[in-house]
Amino acid sequence: MLIVTGGIGFIASAALVFERLQVFLDAGHKSSCDINALLNCGTVMRTPQAELFGFPNPFIGIVAYAIVLTIGAAILAGARFARWYWMSIEVGVVLGSLFTFWLWYQTTFQIDALCLYCMVVWIVQTALAVNVTMRNIRTGVIPVSPRVAETLPAWSWFLVVMILLVLFGIIFIRFFSNILSMLS
Repeated sequence: MLIVTGGIGFIASAALVFERLQVFLDAGHKSSCDINALLNCGTVMRTPQAELFGFPNPFIGIVAYAIVLTIGAAILAGARFARWYWMSIEVGVVLGSLFTFWLWYQTTFQIDALCLYCMVVWIVQTALAVNVTMRNIRTGVIPVSPRVAETLPAWSWFLVVMILLVLFGIIFIRFFSNILSMLS
């Protein structure tokens, strides 16, 4: 899971960095994911929210997903990590998810445009965070009752799907009139 989500997140972040660099070079650049007024990465990446810390947000994604990929590769090679390390990973994916949800809120309710590459990141970050948390519950890194530790991780995919249905359901409701006009 770490390799898959890390790889997809890294590629989506790299595509966003490439597109952002093109905008730096040419202010009139039309991004590869500028489909219409609603699905428009260029609109999103030209907002202050796209550079929350003074540099393009996708740089954070490139670094973070490279770390996730590295951890996944290390586990695949047989590495075992201490409880403190898994807690650090947990903190990282939770903070990454909070940042991702904040960006989702900004694009959905403040910017009024959606970025396809960003949506890919929302999906993989949700799957990553839920699965890392469930792994940490199952292995006792996050202390819970034995019954919860045995039962809850089996519901991880259901939880991922439910979170994504809520996020994309809100988008659908929020932009329903835009979606109808695109279809007609």
